[in-house]
Amino acid sequence: MADERALDEVVTFTSDLIRIDTTNKGGGDCQERPAAEYAAARLAEAGLEPVLLERTPGRTNVVARLEGSDPSADALLVHGHLDVVPAEAADWSVHPFSGEVRDGVVWGRGAVDMKNMDAMILAVVRSWAREGIRPRRDVVIAFTADEEASAEDGSGFLADRHAHLFEGCTEGISESGAFTFHDGGGRQIYPVAAGERGTAWMKLTARGRAGHGSKVNTENAVTRLAAAITRIGEHEWPLRLTPTVRAALTELAAVYGIRTDLSDVDALLEKLGTAGKLVEATVRNSANPTMLDAGYKVNVIPGEAVAHVDGRYLSGAEDEFRATMDRLTGPDVDWEFAHHEVALQAPVDTPTFARMRAAIEEFAPEGHVVPYCMSGGTDAKQFSRLGITGYGFAPLKLPEGFDYQALFHGVDERVPVEALRFGVRVLDRFMRTA
Repeated sequence: MADERALDEVVTFTSDLIRIDTTNKGGGDCQERPAAEYAAARLAEAGLEPVLLERTPGRTNVVARLEGSDPSADALLVHGHLDVVPAEAADWSVHPFSGEVRDGVVWGRGAVDMKNMDAMILAVVRSWAREGIRPRRDVVIAFTADEEASAEDGSGFLADRHAHLFEGCTEGISESGAFTFHDGGGRQIYPVAAGERGTAWMKLTARGRAGHGSKVNTENAVTRLAAAITRIGEHEWPLRLTPTVRAALTELAAVYGIRTDLSDVDALLEKLGTAGKLVEATVRNSANPTMLDAGYKVNVIPGEAVAHVDGRYLSGAEDEFRATMDRLTGPDVDWEFAHHEVALQAPVDTPTFARMRAAIEEFAPEGHVVPYCMSGGTDAKQFSRLGITGYGFAPLKLPEGFDYQALFHGVDERVPVEALRFGVRVLDRFMRTA
């Protein structure tokens, strides 16, 4: 088990990393290098030889390999991103980049997304160095840039230009799984991510005839665009169940003693109550209009209007998604991908998933471990190009009333100290035996 020093270091590292402002506003406006250098220094102190890699100056990634005891075993990738989304200090109770530790809680942007996991990885590896422990399989550690935007300077760059560093890696773990979900009825559920919906961020462009705002215009670009995004926003996507979502529904139904009836999934979700929220966003594709841009003066009809839509699609449902967007946008509106990444699907009947389950159950025997599919995406998408199967496994034991999912990109992001220590213990247990 990880030593006592590791349980203290994870708190220090989380706080220190939060204080390094790595805000990613998109468009290349971010500097992860100070955080990368911090992480690399902590790894070097543990005897590893981290390399720092950049596609763009200041957009720094860190990769290191820890040799395992079984040279015939496939390698495990353990990765976390260093960038964070913006935070408006005036909206927060504590400054978002203070890293303040107060009343047993670490505050700040990145506390759950995902400098906490970065700190856990560092704490575990350093504990092993002190104890002279080697994992069974090689462990490749990667701290990436740019996950909160396109990943072009981060995992995408690493996968495309430095694939040799991940030689032998067949599986990987990262964010958004193995946290405590309280159902409000006394049950504690630990969802482990075994899939991600695909990313389909789209730009819609409507073109028409520019003219005076006082004249009749049947080719108004704004009207055409508005009609298209209304159709998109009101569309009811059909039910599509992936193997991961089927497994999630089956295991959740077993937890509640409910007969698994996948012929009426909406009814099943309703019976599952609050636990259904873990699944409801991933039984269908989705497309949500998010941005509009048109015109420059009230009495001028513009010749072009633009909108952006956040689309997500399930594994095996991309063709249907594209065809549906063609139909909903219609003949007067063009659409294109502004950012496009694959959907992921990971098996849940593997020794690796069983070891993740066992690690959680050892330290949270009252918990129910279930697989689930993430509604969004992670760096696992880019690493999948290398044949690496990704899971969401960043363990945290959270108190009831602590809304973990709401704090992703939310105000007053924070993580309990005891949750971090639980995460170190579980991660240590899993990584030793994985």
